[in-house]
Amino acid sequence: MCGIFGIVKKEEDNLGAILIGAAERLTYRGYDSVGMATISNGKIDLRKDVGKVDSVAEKYNVGEMRGQRGITQLRWATFGAPSQINAQPHLDSDGDMVGAHNGNVVNNIELRQQFIAEGLNVRSENDGESCVHAVERYIKKGYEIIDAMRLAYGDLKGDYAFVLAPANDDKLYALKKGSGLVVGIGEDFTCLSSDLPSLLPLTREILRPQDGEIIILGHNSVELRAITDGTVIERDPEIVTETMDSVQKGGYPHFMLKEIHEQPQVARELHNLLDDSPDIDEVIEKMRNARNLYLVACGTSYHASLAGSVSFAQLAGRATIPVLAPQFMPQYAPTVTHDDVGIFVSQSGETKDVLNALAAAEAKGMTPYGIANVIGSTLTQFTNSCLPLGCGYEISVPATKTFTNQVYNFIYLAYKMAGKDTAELKVVPELMEKTLEMVAPSVADLASTLDDVQDMYTLGYGATLPIALEGALKLKEITYAHCEGMLSTEFKHGPLSAVTENYPIIFVAGPNDIPLIISGINEVTARGARAIVIGPDDERLRANANELIVIPDAPEEISALLAVLPLQLLSYHMSVARGYDPDFPRNLSKTLTVD
Repeated sequence: MCGIFGIVKKEEDNLGAILIGAAERLTYRGYDSVGMATISNGKIDLRKDVGKVDSVAEKYNVGEMRGQRGITQLRWATFGAPSQINAQPHLDSDGDMVGAHNGNVVNNIELRQQFIAEGLNVRSENDGESCVHAVERYIKKGYEIIDAMRLAYGDLKGDYAFVLAPANDDKLYALKKGSGLVVGIGEDFTCLSSDLPSLLPLTREILRPQDGEIIILGHNSVELRAITDGTVIERDPEIVTETMDSVQKGGYPHFMLKEIHEQPQVARELHNLLDDSPDIDEVIEKMRNARNLYLVACGTSYHASLAGSVSFAQLAGRATIPVLAPQFMPQYAPTVTHDDVGIFVSQSGETKDVLNALAAAEAKGMTPYGIANVIGSTLTQFTNSCLPLGCGYEISVPATKTFTNQVYNFIYLAYKMAGKDTAELKVVPELMEKTLEMVAPSVADLASTLDDVQDMYTLGYGATLPIALEGALKLKEITYAHCEGMLSTEFKHGPLSAVTENYPIIFVAGPNDIPLIISGINEVTARGARAIVIGPDDERLRANANELIVIPDAPEEISALLAVLPLQLLSYHMSVARGYDPDFPRNLSKTLTVD
């Protein structure tokens, strides 16, 4: 999740300090590299590198940079590994324009090939550079910058926002399509940013551009133009009163809740990334022809792998072996050959247990692929190719959006392997949004009745078993209550003895497994348990359960993905009600780099 900031002042000023401050206020978004550019007397001063804001600023003496206009960008790698050349901002071919972006240009590889064929000077693999060249190609054909941006808009696919600074000008030009962009208005200056935190110490007078709008910033003017026909758009600014902490969290009280609500958008962005990935066909072909196909992961990523295994079987008729990374080594590594394929899954790409399993598998000749959120991480470097998650930075320790995008990734691959049209999956983000809206009141009410509960179960079957396991993990992680997730049909083989009067048991019901789930419900309610069901609106579930949290109707594998959302929300509300910080649970770390 990159972050951009740009500023235009009336006269030349010490912009280095302003850019450093703005960049530091964007660091919560997550980043691997940082860069700054200032423009003074028609000359561009560009300084950038991999590393943290303070270290890059010190290394390149950013504090001394001066100019009338300036841009800074924090990059979270998606296209191109973290490196100085891939760091943003980027120059055009002749060094006469500089720009940076936030978001993902999903046809980046195709565009780079076009630019090279047209003779443009393409220096990096990064899609931020593609935004600059997409405008440059039309300027070189004689178009003015506004019309060039309008034409570039039609070439750039994906969700993004970018800002450009031509050297021989006194304005900044920006465009919004899907990614965040806000404008600040001050005394003798204007500025823009991916979001509010980098603006608020400078001004509280804010203008909010919409998708499909071009923004033109002068030191004392802001002009909005429609991308469709270039006409001027009138919009009044507003005064923002929120605190810095509030705006960093998007108005939510905790990052976990913010990230739960970001899941539909990151799923939408992931779909675009996968559609344009050059690695998908190779991965599918290797998976299809593998002797054995292993899905290797830990914790939440393992639950996603279990869900993926069900999707591969049900959608593509392909058996897979999901396995916890440490257990892979004694149980499977001795039998692995070069005919086997492994998909190694990690949010951070640095999970030590997963990297150990990867090393063991490669030593036996296995073909390794990865799925990770952090491009440039160890996992992305030591697998044949690594599919993205596209979640941006996930600050809260409990994984939410990285889990759902891992599951989405597997469903997408299963569709591909089955020869199904992946465009059918574009409805999933809308269903996720609908789910969050539908379940919010009932989940909050349910959480209020579980304040004193210290022991419970979550049960699922088939596609919903991994969801039950993940829900139990979330409840354990941030409520500190014991919650065990398991196969619903296994409950009678021992755990049933734990049931007492009003004992809470959450069933996750898939549309194809309702009769089996009803059997489990009656098994526990006959002994006094409180049966809570998450599932479709089905009269059979209503008649047998004590409570039903309804999710939208959807096919089996998609319904399971939707069902995790109320479990995430339930764990969040229970944690807050108990006075805990759900973002930073005790004893846990976001990235586990120890054995």
